[in-house]
Amino acid sequence: MNQPRWKKRPEGSNWGEFGPDDQLGRVNLIGPEQVLKGVKEVHEGVTFCLSLPLDIPGGKVLNPRRSPPKLTPTALGDDQYINFPLATHTPALRDVISDDQVQLSLQYSTQWDSLAHVGALFDGDDDGTPERRYYNGYLAEQDVLDLSAETAQRHDSYAGRLGIETLAAHGMQGRAVLVDLVRVFGAGRTLIGYKELMEALEQLNVVVERGDMLVLRTGFAEALLDMQGTPQPDVLKNTGAVLDGSDPALLEWITESGIAAICADNYAVENLDRELDADCCSKLPLHHHCLFKLGLPLAELWYLKDLAEWLHDRERNRFLLTAPPLRLPGAIGSPVTPVATV
Repeated sequence: MNQPRWKKRPEGSNWGEFGPDDQLGRVNLIGPEQVLKGVKEVHEGVTFCLSLPLDIPGGKVLNPRRSPPKLTPTALGDDQYINFPLATHTPALRDVISDDQVQLSLQYSTQWDSLAHVGALFDGDDDGTPERRYYNGYLAEQDVLDLSAETAQRHDSYAGRLGIETLAAHGMQGRAVLVDLVRVFGAGRTLIGYKELMEALEQLNVVVERGDMLVLRTGFAEALLDMQGTPQPDVLKNTGAVLDGSDPALLEWITESGIAAICADNYAVENLDRELDADCCSKLPLHHHCLFKLGLPLAELWYLKDLAEWLHDRERNRFLLTAPPLRLPGAIGSPVTPVATV
């Protein structure tokens, strides 16, 4: 058996519990049993698309580093393959060809975060000097690479471990449980800690079990969609519930519940606006706990309104979720078009 690449693991983490070379984390809990549980929730064969249009939110208001998709035709020589008649070169042919390509930030709109998305400075060698590490002790520059100086490489960055393709190959399909926070707290900005989440679970009669994917409706994506590609920051900062990643009780519940993923319709899942103490250890404590410590993937900017209303009308909250990311080796995030089947 291979030895762990670390001598010390973070407190409260599960590093090594799925094996020394594990790259799936809590996704290991999504297996045949969870798929069958999801299938049992299919009563009417109705499907819901849980993705925003991938050009939403629009612009760079939510994150100035992330660009909306730009479509261009493929080209061969001087020929641009949009409405291109093959008769241009072979007069007898009647075919007209359109063929395109896209440039986009992989986490611009409806997305999955891979386990390579957020790491931490952590002394896994126990030698007094912290290293840049990711889930299960994988190292920056050894496992998650910056190749921008390597002109011979095909890519400028590459997650050799923990890339999004690991989730795609596993198959992100299983039982999901919807918690409709809008129905409990409204669509305004609400900070959701352990107390508030338990209140919502009780009021909505939601039972969450080991291996379930937790899906949170906050109303944020619905507001974004209504803005039609022109996000309004002053409105959005007061829209939608966010998880309180600084609440130890909430983080403990995430650990003990055995959930395999958290999928939300908001941006970042957790509160980004909290004031940081001088000795605060993490700007993104929920990401730190989920991605870095537990290997629990996060998903953002899903569209949940239609599904939530349909389930509410039938006094249901569980469904079969099918949400594989792109099988793009080395990618750190991925757009996704989740499908709920009920």
